[in-house]
Amino acid sequence: MKALKMQLSKSYIPLFSPSQNSKFHFPILLKTLHFTPCTLKTTPYSLRQNSVPALEESEEDKQVLSSDGLLTVRRPMMENDGESEEDNESVIDASLSKFAKKMPIFEPQERVELSSKEKPLGINLELALHRAKVLTRNFRFNEASEILQKCITVWPEDGRGYVALGKILSRQSKAADARAVYERGCQATQGENPYIWQCWAVLEKRMGNIRRARELFDAATVADKKHIAAWHGWAVLELKQGNVKKARNLLSKGLKYCGGNEYVYQTLALLEAKANRIEQARYLFKQATKCNPKSCASWLAWAQLEMQQENSYAARELFEKAVQASPKNRFAWHVWGVFEANLGYIDKGRKLLKIGHALNPRDPVLLQSLALLEYKESTANLARVIFRRASELDPRHQPVWIAWGWMEWKEGNIATARQFYQRALQIDSTSESAARCLQAWGVLEQRIGNLSAARRLFRSSLNINSQSYITWMTWAALEEEQGNSVRAEEIRDLYFQQRTEVVDDNSWVTGFLDVFDPALDSIKKLLNFEQNSYFKGQDDLRFMRTISNSNREESEGTSSSLINGENVEEKPPPTSSNFDLDAFAKEKLSLDTSNLEVQMDTFQPLVANKPKSSKSVWRPKRSPTTMYNP
Repeated sequence: MKALKMQLSKSYIPLFSPSQNSKFHFPILLKTLHFTPCTLKTTPYSLRQNSVPALEESEEDKQVLSSDGLLTVRRPMMENDGESEEDNESVIDASLSKFAKKMPIFEPQERVELSSKEKPLGINLELALHRAKVLTRNFRFNEASEILQKCITVWPEDGRGYVALGKILSRQSKAADARAVYERGCQATQGENPYIWQCWAVLEKRMGNIRRARELFDAATVADKKHIAAWHGWAVLELKQGNVKKARNLLSKGLKYCGGNEYVYQTLALLEAKANRIEQARYLFKQATKCNPKSCASWLAWAQLEMQQENSYAARELFEKAVQASPKNRFAWHVWGVFEANLGYIDKGRKLLKIGHALNPRDPVLLQSLALLEYKESTANLARVIFRRASELDPRHQPVWIAWGWMEWKEGNIATARQFYQRALQIDSTSESAARCLQAWGVLEQRIGNLSAARRLFRSSLNINSQSYITWMTWAALEEEQGNSVRAEEIRDLYFQQRTEVVDDNSWVTGFLDVFDPALDSIKKLLNFEQNSYFKGQDDLRFMRTISNSNREESEGTSSSLINGENVEEKPPPTSSNFDLDAFAKEKLSLDTSNLEVQMDTFQPLVANKPKSSKSVWRPKRSPTTMYNP
């Protein structure tokens, strides 16, 4: 035992050299091992037996000693009780699968199934989205929805499928389903797709959920601050709520983060035009057309500003630029045609409306305005034929039925006019068109002596649109005619009490334009900031009274696209310009302007767009004399 202690003491060496101040020593036991390719040398077995008597060697330990007394290194064996390695693996797999069934899986089942297969190429997604877009244009919504559902299943991280499917569901008035699609898309894209947020916000805005729409617009701007559609859509929402200052702030942020944008400039220009700051509006319209010279909407908005300022020559030039920017735009041909007809150029206005219809044969608005023009300048039978065609193109277009009812009332067909007004209200009883229909119907009942019915109709119209100055004043005039001057004064007071006051900051324009041009003094001289003021209460009322007096037909419920004014003689041709309408139509549009009547007469609407209850709609008989003649 004493010899063993001496042997162990020689085997201990310090871990590191201790210093004089060191109180602790950390010894480590080192054994001298001599390796060979397959054996391991150690102390003799006799020394092990004498030094460790407590350990008893087994028969297995004896078997590992070689002939020279060395331990043989061997690989330890696991006890398997007669089972093979494959059996062990199957047992492990079975236990793991049993455990996995108890664990919740976040991924949808379709995603798990596709993970084991090869994912299709990205070009298949592009083709599928294009196919769905074509089907949507052809009103084949069910087929398009099926394709988009497959796109979402295979490519859940791509936001375009959610956006397209949500828009289809919105067009089908399936707001709840569209909301679910947008919510699913935001979760799949982890909230980083601004297009889904923006479309969802537009849906909520249409449904009247203003607070929710604001939150979604905010989320879209957070996802991508350069997403201009979110800034602009949010600003338009605030404008409709009367928050002009907030809208201007949002538009300025859009320009700051996204740069010049035609839609932002156009909206700002319309704000300036509404505030009667005409020069500022012109400057912003010019910026909008510089950003996109092909923007037909900017040219049209600028042209309508010049129309209000009675700058006919400038407005006509802007209309020419609008149709050149977008030759098939139905709004450009429509507004230009009404503009020329209002100036007294009936033939040119008729030609412009017919060109627009030839390019857009499925649009009922162009036919509606053409019918009103023909009723004023030609015969009621010809107008009825055009109205009937417009109603067949889109049976759910309310202004067509309202305008047709107004014409029949003027012709003395009271029962037919009531039938058309009722048909318009059956389509939608909560829209702005429904408010105008109720007001027109109220005037009809007032003229024939049904005063109680007229009052109920006026009240129903104001329940939809309480800001209608014409409806309030028409009701007040009714009470005035009946000798109820106190009641008439109460109605006028109610209008001014509930009227929405629009408050704008005039100094904001100076700061905004200073961003574009540091020469602020020269801009002030050019735009005359100090000389332009905002519409105040009395000026606004005076302006509306002027419109009401000059447009008596509108107070009688005429559609907005009706040609205003009295019958006037054909004026001389407008001032000539470099724009040749006939040559432009022939070269760019492949239309022969001398043969437009034949093209319109041979057009047949699709059977699928006919109204379901066609028996309840009065239709005039077609006669050989009611054809389109120049």
